[in-house]
Amino acid sequence: MRKAVDAAQIVEDAALATGAAIAMLDAVVRRDERWAGAWRQRLALAAAAVTARQAGRVEDEAALRDSLLLARPGDFLSVGPGGLLLLGWRRLAARPAEALLTQKSLAAVLEEFGFFARHGAAVSDLADELRQLAVSAGAVGMLTGAFMAAERRGYERFLGAWLADTLLAQRLGWAHAVPLLGAEAALGTSARPRRSAASFVATSIETNSEHAKSLLAAQARAPLRAIDLSAELERRADRLLAVAPKLRAKAADAVVEKLLSDDAIVASENIAGMSDRGLRRLFDRLSELGAVRELSGRSTFRIYGI
Repeated sequence: MRKAVDAAQIVEDAALATGAAIAMLDAVVRRDERWAGAWRQRLALAAAAVTARQAGRVEDEAALRDSLLLARPGDFLSVGPGGLLLLGWRRLAARPAEALLTQKSLAAVLEEFGFFARHGAAVSDLADELRQLAVSAGAVGMLTGAFMAAERRGYERFLGAWLADTLLAQRLGWAHAVPLLGAEAALGTSARPRRSAASFVATSIETNSEHAKSLLAAQARAPLRAIDLSAELERRADRLLAVAPKLRAKAADAVVEKLLSDDAIVASENIAGMSDRGLRRLFDRLSELGAVRELSGRSTFRIYGI
């Protein structure tokens, strides 16, 4: 009995720390800065890189970015399996949070995460369970419930991370979800062996508390990492906005907005009113002014972002 009380106290303490971290993140989200789109998409890229490793793939952030930006326009499948993982996390970052847990959206992310052959009619059941979690579970129950919902159906934990991030955004009333738990590499593996759904539910309170504690610790770390990135991108965005009035190129304002709203832009991006040559010259100018960075390290097929 004493062990159960101690375990419950540990979970409660972890929940308090997590709540404090999320409250700080909530303040950043509600500022709704112009660079928030780039921030969420940069977090999505980090989550996709960790997800790729958990899925046994070799792509790092740079390779995943390339797979998406250098793919054939309009060809969904040309991004490759790694690119599809990135699309799944970008979906979370870009689409309205309230629309992420519909059957259509869940079916799409299951396909992007490589579970297409397994989802079938289970999408409706998953959507129903998540709706119940959203309205009836407390903070800890919602977090652990998202992972259990994925694991019971044989999905990897990175889907649980995606679901938990979405539920958190909906609970807090955010317009867009913030990719948080996907970049927590420790969530992709477990010190305990994989178990059946019945065994997972039937574990002792001590083990379940350890599971909850590890998830809460991750949910405390992830907002702090996101806040650090927001401060970095805010400085870079301020620099870009400071030099923007000096730009004379046509459609320069559209390029600036694109840089503030997305992870990166390929130098051949199709932007209305801007030729390929004009765009390259604009990026050269922005690089000289220290307002953007070239992210690929290549002399051709260059990619730029704040």
